[in-house]
Amino acid sequence: MATRREVLKNATLTAAAGATAAFAAPLVSASVSSTGQRTHVQKITLEEHFLIPEFIGYFSTTYPNISPQIARTGLAALLDVGDRRIAAMDENSIDFQVLSIAGPSVQVERDASLALTRCRMANDFLAREIQKRPRRYGGFAHLPMQSPSAAAGELERCVRDLGFQGAMINGQTNGEYLDLDKYSVFWERVQALEAPIYLHPGNPVDHPAMFGDHPELWGPVCSWAFETGAHALRLVFSGVFERYSGVTVVLGHMGETLPLNLWRFDSRWPISHRGSMSLAQPPSFYIRRNIAITTSEVCSDISLRCALDAMDSDKVMFSADYPFEKLQVASRFMEQARISESERSKVASENARRLMRIDRAMGTGVMGKT
Repeated sequence: MATRREVLKNATLTAAAGATAAFAAPLVSASVSSTGQRTHVQKITLEEHFLIPEFIGYFSTTYPNISPQIARTGLAALLDVGDRRIAAMDENSIDFQVLSIAGPSVQVERDASLALTRCRMANDFLAREIQKRPRRYGGFAHLPMQSPSAAAGELERCVRDLGFQGAMINGQTNGEYLDLDKYSVFWERVQALEAPIYLHPGNPVDHPAMFGDHPELWGPVCSWAFETGAHALRLVFSGVFERYSGVTVVLGHMGETLPLNLWRFDSRWPISHRGSMSLAQPPSFYIRRNIAITTSEVCSDISLRCALDAMDSDKVMFSADYPFEKLQVASRFMEQARISESERSKVASENARRLMRIDRAMGTGVMGKT
C-alpha cells in the first residue's frame, strides 16, 4: 500500500505542478442596500480544504469519485495555503476561512499510531499557517478516530493550545461510526470543550449494489450525502445527543438532505423496527438542537429557504467547499440570495462567529486584510 501511495503521490504532484487554474475567479462584492448603495457582506466560510504532501496518498482514494480534471486542478489549489488562496479570497470578498484537511485523510489509515502522528503533523502545520494570517484563517483539527482517547486528547490540544475552532471528521473510520459506545470518551471531551464537530462526507468501506455501473452516483452527486446523512441519523437515534446534550455537529451541503425530511423522521420513528431504542424527544428535536448546517456546494434559494425554516436561522452558516466549488459562485449566491438582510448577516458570518468563537480565536473583534 505504501508503495502504491508513493507512486500516486509522485504522479499527482507532477500533475499539480502543471495545473494552471484555480477554481476561484474574481468577483466584486455585489450586495446592494435598501438605499441603493453597494455594501460589503462580511463572509466566513467553514468547509475550505487544504493538503500537505504527506496526505496526497490518502486524497488519491477519492479519485474514483471525481473527474481527472478536478483531481489535477483541485490538488494544485489544495496544496497552497499562501498568496494564491488569499488572492482568491480577496477577489471574491471572503473575509475568513476555517481550514481543514481534505478527506478522507487518516480516516482510511489502518495504523492507529501512524494516524496520530500524521494528525499531529497536519495540525501543527495548520497552526503555523494560522499564526501567519490570524485575521484570515482559522482551523479544524484532524483527528485519529482509530483511538477515541487519542482523538479526544488531540482535539483538546488543538482547541486549547492551538486555538482551533473544533474538528472535522471525514465520515466513518475503517468501518466504525461515531455512535459506537467506544466513542463515549470522545463525545465527553467534545462536550467539555464546547468544540463543534464538522461531519464531512467520506466513502463507506463497502460499495452498495445501488451504485453499481453508475459511477456518477458514487461521490458528490449522491452517495456522499446519503452516507453522511445516515451517519448523522445514527447519532440521533442511538441517543448520542441525549447523553451529550451540549454537543454540536455540523453538516455541510445544506444539511445532507436532513432538513427536508424532519417531519418524516418524526412520523416514521414510532412505527420503525427500533428494537430497544428509545428517545425522550422526537428525532427533529435533536436535529434542530444539536446539528448546525452549512451551505457548502448548494447555491440554491429554494434549498436555503428550506434550511432556514427547518433548522432555525441561527443554525445555518455560509460555506463554499473550496476548491471544489467556485468561490465566485458561492460568494455571489450569498450576496444575492432571496432572503432578508437579517438572515443574510446571520448566515454569512454572524452564526459562524458565535458557534465557532472566531473572534476569541483571533483575539480581536475585527477581521481585516493581511
